[in-house]
Amino acid sequence: MSRPATTQVAPGVHRLGDHGVNFYLIEDPDGLVLIDAGLPSHREQLGALLADLGRTLADIRAVLLTHGHPDHTGLARTLQQAGADIWIHQRDAGILRDGPRSANRHAKPERSMLPYLLRRPSALALPLQLARSGAFTAPAVRDARVFDADLVLKDLPGAPQAVVMAGHTPGSTAYVFADRELLFTGDALVTADAFSGHNGPALVCRCFTHDSGGALAALDRLDELPPVGVLLPGHGEPFTGGAGAAARLAREYGVR
Repeated sequence: MSRPATTQVAPGVHRLGDHGVNFYLIEDPDGLVLIDAGLPSHREQLGALLADLGRTLADIRAVLLTHGHPDHTGLARTLQQAGADIWIHQRDAGILRDGPRSANRHAKPERSMLPYLLRRPSALALPLQLARSGAFTAPAVRDARVFDADLVLKDLPGAPQAVVMAGHTPGSTAYVFADRELLFTGDALVTADAFSGHNGPALVCRCFTHDSGGALAALDRLDELPPVGVLLPGHGEPFTGGAGAAARLAREYGVR
């Protein structure tokens, strides 16, 4: 998969990553915040964006991880060493601590990949891309900042609210920046799923989801949130129809 150029998806908010996975940089006068940490191979892309902004890795105050899967945590140790606090729900912190190869032990998927690959062999491109990009060999991360329930991170730029949406992984979390009307859902709700081929708001298929029933129930959390203008997922394009509409469409698509 080729890596697209970094794009600005909202004022002061930049989408990084590639056609397989997204992560986001948020500019604020009080410092920078990353939502998720991409793949190790994305370090050059992040560095180039920071240089364009006249910033460095040391200007990133925090990395808010939506969950512990290795396609979202690849630069976490690098960023921690540069001075950023790494935030994650305590039920996913074990993946960081034990390294990316422990993900299936801490958050075992409901189904095997094989039935999906038999129906859609082209989906194999995603795990191969992740392997080539260093997802499964990234260093472990210790001393992360953890939380166990919804939390407003008052000391961080934008005072983001962590909204627990357990299901995809035991500690999956979305982050709301109410002042910007932005919602970052990670993989609790995506708009593209390579293994099913679906485009549009949906849950990630069961070969990458720990508890699909929990993930479906967690969509109710989106109905509780203040209005958001843009929903930014871990995979796929931004969604501008509102969090409630995204949740409704994902429920209609169901569990795959």
